[in-house]
Amino acid sequence: MIKAERLIEEFLELVQVDSESGAERQLADLLKDKLNALGLQVFEDEAGSYVEVGQRTGNLIATLPANGGQGPLLLFSAHMDTVKPGQGVKPIRQNGMITSAGNTILGSDDKAGIAAIMESLRVLQEQSILHGGLQVVFTVGEEIGLKGAKGLDYSRLQANLGFVLDSGGPAGEIITKAPTQYSLKATVQGKAAHAGIAPEQGINAIVVASQGIAGMKVGRIDEETTSNIGLISGGVATNIVPEQVTIQGEARSINPSKAKAQIDHMVEELRQAAERLGAKAAIEVVKEYDPIDLAPDALPVQIAVKAAERIGLKPFLGQTGGGSDANIFNGQNIACANLGTGMSKVHTTEEFITEENLLNNARFVLEIIKTAQEFKE
Repeated sequence: MIKAERLIEEFLELVQVDSESGAERQLADLLKDKLNALGLQVFEDEAGSYVEVGQRTGNLIATLPANGGQGPLLLFSAHMDTVKPGQGVKPIRQNGMITSAGNTILGSDDKAGIAAIMESLRVLQEQSILHGGLQVVFTVGEEIGLKGAKGLDYSRLQANLGFVLDSGGPAGEIITKAPTQYSLKATVQGKAAHAGIAPEQGINAIVVASQGIAGMKVGRIDEETTSNIGLISGGVATNIVPEQVTIQGEARSINPSKAKAQIDHMVEELRQAAERLGAKAAIEVVKEYDPIDLAPDALPVQIAVKAAERIGLKPFLGQTGGGSDANIFNGQNIACANLGTGMSKVHTTEEFITEENLLNNARFVLEIIKTAQEFKE
């Protein structure tokens, strides 16, 4: 049985350990000690040394061998990093709810997921519950572009199915669909000139970019697809026709072909504007992650639905417009659902989670492990 008070106390401990993106070292060391104490074999990969990750801390990959169970090897994952302001978190526990003091985030995103996994591991050991083996991955850099999952040492993973605990819905939510995303970065090269003496000799890069953007479909494209231009920078002074401007944006969709069509449309509008006004546009498009697209009869979905029903949670299959480490795992052919944890108002100083959700998260993880014994890969 899950020990509620122990679970809550550990969650309170975790959120008080600073772990903003790029500064996960202290939390990683703490979790290493905890996992080792539970008998898991813990490995820290080299993700922290990759230039594209920019972390000093690697992902933690911990393995608990099967103890006689016949079920599949399962992966459970949550991320260690938090957004800012995440230093000096002082949690307040009151009336069944946990908040921060109000000047920082709380960090339930994603320490609620970590706490649920850790408590489930303890109960497994205490009650000698049979299982077919577990692998636990605690990632770095999730909040800054899923960088830990992208740099993960996948040679260390043998699990082919699993669960990420990193969605905002309540326990029982099973995210089976999430978008693929493309990012766009374009540098428009115009021509500088004195804005007051000879503006006709210049090519205004900001005007070129603005015309390109004006031709784009942005925002909500359809029920599956969105796009955005989020950053623009350029120019030197008001009396100089701006020679260069850089814009950054994205396109995402549950339907991969729609995401590709949308980013291609955005690129084409920029190219046409540059050609029309005599400028040049250097455009870079990067596929940031693959979609989640799990069928209702996919093994992790079947296991999660049955487990939720057994402990009185209402399972529901959902989709999201956001990306998570689960997207990266699915792109690595690990069938992985993203589970709701009940974290609310994340990325704000009003963030909170209820004790009930913390308890249900751990109950759900434990029951998934038990239920998986009835399935084969």
